[in-house]
Amino acid sequence: MAQKGVQLDQETFSCSICLDLLKDPVTIPCGHSYCMSCIKNHWDGEDMKNIHSCPQCRQIFIPRPVLVKSTMLADLVEQLKKTGLEPAAADHCYTGAEDVVCDVCTGRKLKAVKSCLVCLVSYCHKHLQPHYDVPQLKKHKLVDPSEKLQENVCSRHDEVMKMFCRTDHQCICYLCSVDEHKGHDTVSSAAERTERQTELEVSRQKIQQRIKDKQKDVKVLQQEVKTISRCADEAVEKNHKILTELIQLMEERRRDVERQIRSKEETEVSRVKELESKLEQEITELRRKDAEMDKLSHTHDHIQFLLQYSSVSKLREDPDSSNIHIRPLNYFKDVTTAVSELRDKLQHSLTEEWTNISLTITQTQVLLIKAEPQTRAEFLRYSRNITLDPNTVNHWLSLSEENKRVTVMSQVQNYPHHPDRFSNRFQVLSRESLTGRCYWEVEWSGEYVVAAVAYKDIKREGSSNDCGFGNNDQSWALYYDSFIPVFYYNGVESPVPGPVSSRIGVYLDHTAGILSFYSVSETMTLIHRVQTTFTEPLYAGLELYSEGDTAQFSNLK
Repeated sequence: MAQKGVQLDQETFSCSICLDLLKDPVTIPCGHSYCMSCIKNHWDGEDMKNIHSCPQCRQIFIPRPVLVKSTMLADLVEQLKKTGLEPAAADHCYTGAEDVVCDVCTGRKLKAVKSCLVCLVSYCHKHLQPHYDVPQLKKHKLVDPSEKLQENVCSRHDEVMKMFCRTDHQCICYLCSVDEHKGHDTVSSAAERTERQTELEVSRQKIQQRIKDKQKDVKVLQQEVKTISRCADEAVEKNHKILTELIQLMEERRRDVERQIRSKEETEVSRVKELESKLEQEITELRRKDAEMDKLSHTHDHIQFLLQYSSVSKLREDPDSSNIHIRPLNYFKDVTTAVSELRDKLQHSLTEEWTNISLTITQTQVLLIKAEPQTRAEFLRYSRNITLDPNTVNHWLSLSEENKRVTVMSQVQNYPHHPDRFSNRFQVLSRESLTGRCYWEVEWSGEYVVAAVAYKDIKREGSSNDCGFGNNDQSWALYYDSFIPVFYYNGVESPVPGPVSSRIGVYLDHTAGILSFYSVSETMTLIHRVQTTFTEPLYAGLELYSEGDTAQFSNLK
C-alpha cells in the first residue's frame, strides 16, 4: 500500500556544524547525525584528547566512537537533492506570540529560523539564504533564534563582546581589553565557555549521581515500610494467640501489647515515610537544577551562557551526607519470645515479665543510619594494620618492609608453589581479613596501581576475567594511573573523577555494605563509593603493572 510521504525541509537534513546538507552522514551513539568530516574535525579540535562530546547534547564518549557512514541517510539526502526539498508549511512561517521575528522582513514579518552572532540580526528562511551561499557569510556563527542579541554588544564601545575578563568576571569587547581592562587576565568568550562547560558537566554528573543515590534510598525505604507492617502484623497475630490462652488473666496485657506494637509501628512507619518524602523533594529539586543546567549547556550563544552560568551552576551542599542502612532485624520477634516465656511462668511472674515486654517494644529499631567519617582524623579512628600475604604474591613481585611494601621486579622471584598464589596477574592480597568498619591507606609510585578488596575464594589462576581484580563478582577495584582513574566490578567499567594523589584512602563498612575510595592530600576527596551487600569477609588487594612500580600500606598508628 502506498503511503503518503513525510514533508521535510532542508534544516531536517542539515549538519548542525556546517549548517549545510549532510555529506557522508554518520550517526554518533547519542543519535545525532553530522557530516563525517565535520564531526572528525570537531573531535580533533577538542581540548581533552581522551574525552569526546556531541556538539548538540554534550553527551561525553569514552573512548572516541568509530564513525561509519549511514548508507540509508546518505541515500535519503541524495533522493531529496534530486526531487527537491519541501518548503516549510506556510502556516508555520509567520510569527506567533513567542516567536523571534525576522529583522529584515518588511510588512508582515516571517518567523526567524536563525540568528547571526556576527551580524547581530535574526533571519527567516528567505533572508538567511545568503549565509549559505555567500562565501564571506558562510563563516558567520549561526545560532537558534534569539531576542537577546543586543545583550552581546558592549554598551560603551558598541562592539560585540567576544572577550571575557577573568579578573572582573565579565564579558567585554576587544576595545575594553585594551582600555579599562588592560593588563587583566582576558580570554576569548569561546575559550571561557569551553572551560565553564566542562565544569557544568561535572556538576551535572554530581547531581545525576545524587539523584541515583537518593532514588536507591527511596526504594529501600518503600520496601522497609512493607517489611515493618508485615512484621508488625505477624507479631500481633502470634501474641494474640499466645496471650488468649491465659484468658482473663492475660486479656488486659494482650490489649496493651497490641497497643504498643501498633503505636511503635505507626511511629516507625511515620519516620520512614517522612524521610522518604524528604528524599523525593530533594530529587525533585535536583532534577529541576539538572534541567536548568541541561538547558544552559545547549545554549549556542557563548555570551548568554556566561551571563547565566554563575546563577545556574551553583550547587548547594547536600545537607544529608549520611547514608540509609537498614538493620536486618525480624521486627517484634523478641516481643513474641518474651510473651511466650510469660505464658509459661504463670501469674506470679506476670508483673516482672511485663516490664521486659514493654522495654523490648520500645527499643526496637527500624532504621540504622550510620554517618560516614568526614575528616581524616575521623577515618583514622577505624585504621587497620594491614600486611601482605607472601603465599598470594605473584612471582614478579617482591615484598619488603615487613610485608607492607610490594615492588614489580625485573626477574622472577623464587617463591615455593602455593595454591593461594596469583599466577597470571601481578597481584597480592592482605594476610588480614576485613569486617566491620576499617580504613587503610596505600602510597604508590610509578605508572599504575590498583587498590582493591576481594573475597578469599577469588580464583588465583586463569584468565583476567577469572582472577583479575574487578573483572569478576568476587572483587571490587579502583585502577589508578597518572591521568584517569577507573572503577571495575564484575568486568563493568565506571569512569570516576580524577586525577588522584599518590596516597589512596580506602574505607570499608562491611556491615553497611559501603566501600569508598579517597584521594588523600591536605583534604579527603571522595573518588568513588560503592553501596552493596558483602556476604563474606574481605581482603585488601594490590596490583601493579610495570617494572619499578611500588605500593605499600601506610603506617597509620
